Amino acid sequence: MLLGVNVDHVATVREARREMEPDPLTAAELAVLGGADGITLHLREDRRHIQDRDLINVRREISIELNLEMAATKEMISIALKVRPDMVTLVPEKREELTTEGGLDLIKGRKKIKYAIDIIQGSGIPVSLFINPSDSDIVISKELGARMIEIHTGLYANSKGRKKTEELNRVKKAVRKGLELGLQVNAGHGLNFANVKKIAAIKGLRGLYIGHSIIANSIYVGIEKAVREMKGLIDTNSR
Repeated sequence: MLLGVNVDHVATVREARREMEPDPLTAAELAVLGGADGITLHLREDRRHIQDRDLINVRREISIELNLEMAATKEMISIALKVRPDMVTLVPEKREELTTEGGLDLIKGRKKIKYAIDIIQGSGIPVSLFINPSDSDIVISKELGARMIEIHTGLYANSKGRKKTEELNRVKKAVRKGLELGLQVNAGHGLNFANVKKIAAIKGLRGLYIGHSIIANSIYVGIEKAVREMKGLIDTNSR
């Protein structure tokens, strides 16, 4: 099963100070060394974290799968056709949201989603749709011509007790339905080191797309080394 690592939140830290670091490209390169099978970047319309230059740099320097998450807008379609990622995942966007809150509204957005799929896949780039774990969304995804879907696992990740089991079963059912219809099926959102095992055990999943938890944990596993290195530089040069 593939692991796609989303490095958006490296850019979130950078943009908080409008500095040059940390650099999403460096994070992507380290993710490759760690065994990542792909890198995900979400180029939002508001450019709150990943910038156009990040997408260009990662496309140029990273040889593993590049997954561009984007809204189904003409601007983003144009960028995708120019940069040519290995795949595009269409996701919903709201200006006020902290992160993607749910799957695409395939009913309301059917026309523009279909347009994006036709243009992008017509250029040779496969399209995945980020959808809720429901049979109707999976059927519509197939009708729209998408080659892949990514099942939203946020409700599973955020629930507890009996509800968590119910949400896990919804994800499993959605994966089976997608496979029955001949779609490649991915999953992601809210997955972390505590809850990923049961999702990873689902048969037939092509890949998992995980970002925030990996970036957050990297702070814990790396901060001791970073402090020690800085302290060493200070001590060596202050004598």
